[in-house]
Amino acid sequence: MHPWTEPSDRLTALGNQLIEIHLWLREELAALRAGLDSPTGARDLRAHCLTFCSALTRHHTGEDGGAFRVLAEQAPQLRPVLDELAADHEVVAAVLRRVEELAADPAGVDGVRAELDGLSALLESHFVYEEKKLVAALNAVRDGTTEELLGVPLPE
Repeated sequence: MHPWTEPSDRLTALGNQLIEIHLWLREELAALRAGLDSPTGARDLRAHCLTFCSALTRHHTGEDGGAFRVLAEQAPQLRPVLDELAADHEVVAAVLRRVEELAADPAGVDGVRAELDGLSALLESHFVYEEKKLVAALNAVRDGTTEELLGVPLPE
């Protein structure tokens, strides 16, 4: 490590890291959806859903308490956008609760599939909007770690 690294030890700008986390979450959701059709899909569904739901929840909770709070202070003109995104997080959380409930029932695969299809469309819209509106402002943030500000560490 070089002595000139940023205090947060972040080598990539936070907005770019947000994009990487969103790509990773998209891939995880696609794998979860694909796994529903595997021979062990129903059996593995609950574990896979819980893992994905937990990661997505940590990300959104981290944004709400981390990056969004910082951006509201540093770029107050973004507050309406941040409020919209936080409201989206509540809608996503409700969908995740339904997915977890349905995943608890081995016969709930079709219901899970329908919820995941809707979640996929919702997240795609949410991620694109968030990236469009926040990446430049996030790239200006210098303090804090990725996990503190975005809820999850940068995927490997």
